[in-house]
Amino acid sequence: MANKMEIKKGDIVEIIAGGGGKGIKTKGKKGKVQVVIPGENKVIVENLNMVKKHKKPRDAQQAGGIIDIPRAVDASNVMVICPECGKKTRIGHTLGEDGKKYVRQCKKCGALLDRKDSKTTAKNKKAKAAEKKPEKTTEKKSSSAVKAKAVDKAVKAEKSE
Repeated sequence: MANKMEIKKGDIVEIIAGGGGKGIKTKGKKGKVQVVIPGENKVIVENLNMVKKHKKPRDAQQAGGIIDIPRAVDASNVMVICPECGKKTRIGHTLGEDGKKYVRQCKKCGALLDRKDSKTTAKNKKAKAAEKKPEKTTEKKSSSAVKAKAVDKAVKAEKSE
């Protein structure tokens, strides 16, 4: 069974432990979570825990060189920053307004951490996509019908000149 993580993509977090290695201090820095890896209990934080990777060009068009990439940080080494009070906080759970689903809550000020407007279910996404797409007709037009339309357009163009 996969681990249930308190930290979600898009949360602002602060690194509370770890040095980063090679004299690079990452403890105390803040950043936005880009990726959550529940199987390994790790998160990737934007512009933190960066390492240099030597990339070799694979073909003539591709450039090689040294690039910076973010490495994963253990989730136990980061704490969520509450958007309301701006403090590092532990996460609690409380029933939401609907009374059915639990939402994340700041332990210090009691503010809700889950953003209701940005969350949509897969069903809602599919319904919205279906509304936007016009229905496709499966009728095949004969080549004579296509030619007739082209002739009509040409005649209209001549009349407008």
